[in-house]
Amino acid sequence: MTETRYHHIKLDGVGFSYPTHRVLTDVTFTVPAGRVIGLIGENGSGKSTLISLISKQRHRDTGSVVRPPVTGFMEQETSLPATAPAHELIDAAVAELRGIEAEITRLSEAMAAGTAGIDDAAAFDAALARAAEAGVWELDARIAEVLAGLGLAGVDLKTPLGDLSGGQRRRFALAALLLRPLDAMVLDEPTNHLDDDAVDFLIDELRAFPGPVLVASHDRYFLDEVADSIVDMDPSLDPEGRAEEGLTRQDTLFGGGFSDYLKAREKARRLWRERYNAQEQERERLESRARQTGEDVFHSQVAKSEVRMAAKFQADRAAKTVGARVRSAKSRLADLERDEIPAPPERLRFRGVPDSHLASLGEPAVTARSVAVAGRLAPVNLKVQPGAHWLIEGPNGAGKSTLLSVIEGTVAPTAGEVRIPEEVTIARLRQDDHWEDLDLPAAVAFEREVAKGPWGRSKRAKTPPTLTELGLLSEEDAARPLRALSFGQRRRVALGAVLASPPDLLLLDEPTNHLSLALAEELEDALADFEGTVLMATHDRWVRRRWQGKVLHLEPVDGRA
Repeated sequence: MTETRYHHIKLDGVGFSYPTHRVLTDVTFTVPAGRVIGLIGENGSGKSTLISLISKQRHRDTGSVVRPPVTGFMEQETSLPATAPAHELIDAAVAELRGIEAEITRLSEAMAAGTAGIDDAAAFDAALARAAEAGVWELDARIAEVLAGLGLAGVDLKTPLGDLSGGQRRRFALAALLLRPLDAMVLDEPTNHLDDDAVDFLIDELRAFPGPVLVASHDRYFLDEVADSIVDMDPSLDPEGRAEEGLTRQDTLFGGGFSDYLKAREKARRLWRERYNAQEQERERLESRARQTGEDVFHSQVAKSEVRMAAKFQADRAAKTVGARVRSAKSRLADLERDEIPAPPERLRFRGVPDSHLASLGEPAVTARSVAVAGRLAPVNLKVQPGAHWLIEGPNGAGKSTLLSVIEGTVAPTAGEVRIPEEVTIARLRQDDHWEDLDLPAAVAFEREVAKGPWGRSKRAKTPPTLTELGLLSEEDAARPLRALSFGQRRRVALGAVLASPPDLLLLDEPTNHLSLALAEELEDALADFEGTVLMATHDRWVRRRWQGKVLHLEPVDGRA
């Protein structure tokens, strides 16, 4: 039986629940061939879960999923065999294309030797056509192009994957995906660990891909450049600004890139709020009318006429009038409640960074003189004044994270020296979060991390803020074990542990990775007002374009990426 081939990805009424809570409800949208659809939403809104349903790693509770049979997937966290050399990952990706080449060679040799069968000539022509379509003859050049485009040209392909950095392993996984012959692609946070050149390369690759592409991303620049439309996984809004089906749907589709989405979303939210406010004013008016009595209408049900017949007439008229008005108000109130517009959900808003207690140092917070780490960081000179905000940028391999590690004191420089006053407290948000026990409730893990930081060391009498007080997690999510949270929600826990008791020197390594778009915006605004000293390393071009502080640009050691 021939497998039906689809040229699109389609979800219709998809729903999914974990044992403890519902994640997806009535998700419906289509990704046509030749289009790139961006998938966004708050941390925990179900983006990665949806991708696992499309990949069939999980089974949906309701609805249907249609996808092309050869669909490539890239998960948010990539697991690769540690002992395998990098070239095996690439070889496996192009094995089908190498097989076409081998088949052409076999058939060609058989025909030259006169041993070819009756059907071999047709098979040879078909193989040639497949080879031309798939670019088999340019395969080696294509492999070199993809590896170079993702900043991997200088990596020895014999290197075991376990010996590579996390960023390199992820880029190799992306390279393997781009090299496979696919009908469709589904990508979860593909730009994490990519520098500017690699992001631009990926944008060009996805634009040129003929099949449907669904990409979940928090990279605002990337979405602005590559997405034809945006699917928002937060509760949906219809064009008139009201919630559809009582906030059950999660798949509002916005045309255009991220900037277009921001404008459309803001308009939809404003209309929703306006309609809701008008509804509540009408509800209040109808409820007041439903409680009316004759005295409210006529000020008195006792007629002023001294004639008894006239008094009875006036009382009857008042009763009829009041009764009609009350019935009408109750009927209209019932209609309103049946079709009522729900209140717009209050977003979990980041409360900002608590006040800093920056010491009056009278000297720089950080002084680095010709600091270098062999093979990882070229010599750097840096003087950071108290309260200054510095952005550290540069391509992959330039040593941004290494420099933060040297300043943190977890990596010793092989040359130069770093001077940091003893009284300066330091905390760091690392690029990748590591948790010893994923079964711990998020709130407990947060409290333990806070106790390790400046707050715990200072032994302040005042208790630190909770995750909910910081606006990072709801009470319900804070009570869940870490393994039940999304990567973005775990990132919020790590961020909260650093910001609950801000240090004098705050080191941020790719702070917007995995964070929802809304939280990333709020974090940027909060840091702008933070009085402490900040060193931030990031690839995020959206952040860098709006940066108002000082900038340190690093280049790879010996000019190699």
